[in-house]
Amino acid sequence: MKTVEEYLSFLQSKGFQFQEDAVGFIYFGKHYTNATDELTNTAIELTLKAQKSFDGSFYVSLLEMLISNKISTRVEAIQFVKDKEIISI
Repeated sequence: MKTVEEYLSFLQSKGFQFQEDAVGFIYFGKHYTNATDELTNTAIELTLKAQKSFDGSFYVSLLEMLISNKISTRVEAIQFVKDKEIISI
C-alpha cells in the first residue's frame, strides 16, 4: 500500500500534474475526514476517473461520503460508487 505522498509521486510520473492547491486539498481532505492512506488514494483515483482532472470539492465530498458510509477499503469504495452510480467504472 502506497502512502498518499508515494501515490501522488506515482501519478505525477504517469503524467498527472497537480497544482499546489490540489495537493493541499488532498491533505486537507485526508485530515478533515481522518481517512486512511488507502481510502485517500482511492478517492483521488475515483476523482480523476470521474472528472478527468483533479476537482478538490468532488474529492472532499467523495471522501466524506465514503467515511460516513463506513467504507474502509479500495474494493468497498469502488463497489460503493458503482452501487450509488456516482461514477461508472
